[in-house]
Amino acid sequence: MKTALEQYDPQIHELIRQEEARESGSIRLIPSENYVSKAVMQASGSCLTNKYAEGYPNKRYYEGQQVTDLIEKTARERAKKLFKADHANVQPYSGSVANLAAYTALINPGDTIMGLSLPHGGHLTHGWKVSVTSRIFNSVQYMVSPDTGRFDYNQIEEAAKKYKPKIIISGATAYPREIDFEAFGQIAQNVGAYHVSDIAHIAGLVVAGIHQSPVPYADIVSTTTHKTLRGPRGGMLLCKAEHADKVDRAVFPGLQGGPHMHTLTAIAVAMAEADTPEFIAYAKQIVKNAKALAEKLLEYGFNLVSGGTDNHLILIDLRNKNVLGKKFAKALDRARIVSNYNTTPLDPAHPANPSGLRIGTPAITTRGMKEPEARQIAGFINKVVENIDNESVIEEVGKEVLLLCSHFPVPEHFIVPNNNNVSSEG
Repeated sequence: MKTALEQYDPQIHELIRQEEARESGSIRLIPSENYVSKAVMQASGSCLTNKYAEGYPNKRYYEGQQVTDLIEKTARERAKKLFKADHANVQPYSGSVANLAAYTALINPGDTIMGLSLPHGGHLTHGWKVSVTSRIFNSVQYMVSPDTGRFDYNQIEEAAKKYKPKIIISGATAYPREIDFEAFGQIAQNVGAYHVSDIAHIAGLVVAGIHQSPVPYADIVSTTTHKTLRGPRGGMLLCKAEHADKVDRAVFPGLQGGPHMHTLTAIAVAMAEADTPEFIAYAKQIVKNAKALAEKLLEYGFNLVSGGTDNHLILIDLRNKNVLGKKFAKALDRARIVSNYNTTPLDPAHPANPSGLRIGTPAITTRGMKEPEARQIAGFINKVVENIDNESVIEEVGKEVLLLCSHFPVPEHFIVPNNNNVSSEG
């Protein structure tokens, strides 16, 4: 029997089918991508997509909120429990909106924010010049050490003393090392600044206890709900109790109208999944896989920014391979290996065709791959770079990739939580 979508819109149904096949038959190494469980997907595609819920639980502007209030309260309580936070706002549509809400909750337009430079691993919304965050606020940047590719906290403190920002942003989108959030908190305290931490990439590692949590050291913590956290595409803010009202007002009515209740419902499910021993094992394996992949790439002569990784992410400087990131990423894609070209610190190439490649291990870990497969993938990557203009070799690698993927089907269900895991109580 045909599904409703297949009957009504066969074109879109077929395109979705093609995307499902692509995600199943490729090695997805983009560090911000993952696979959600069938439970998260069902919640995201549920009848909650029909409902407007402008406002907050018990303070809505529309009627008929008996169920939506319970769902949002459950999502908030689960997030607070997971991250050990005083307050959680689960309404941001994305991490970018969450970041802007964090800034507007604490400071005024024109005030100075200081974040990691985009070419050095920062995010657009950390105040980079093409982002609206740099138009609303006076934006200055700190950088990684050119010698090590890592944060030099003394240099960051010197920059903070020089610029006197009202907010210091910790966190990154292309930084492969553990971040000392306590050090950032101390720097902010020393210069009288607020500390906002963006853990969008590493949130899953934080809740699993593998990466230091910024919650004790930051005024506001921003995150997405997907990536390593393995939920739907959304955003979330965690904060100290003293900032709760300002954070809520910044999200609504400051930046958004009604929350996307279907996404918020799926966030609640993902928070329950993350509160399990199985999730902790998965998060630990992410890092093991990334380290195994990095070590093998080093053996093949790849130059890795900072020399390796502590988390889920690897940043490759391709200059010694005499190929630019865009060409390499497209060749890998033809071999069914999905990555993204990326700038590297002090990159001489244009950002539209930079010298770097960014890869990560969340998605392959969700599929059940471990260190042997990570090392095998490094071999695939090396074979492509050594045969960058040989389409027959690239095609052969693609066949090997497809065979590997066939041994690790995309799982529909990760865990079956017990009643304690799915409780709404903090």
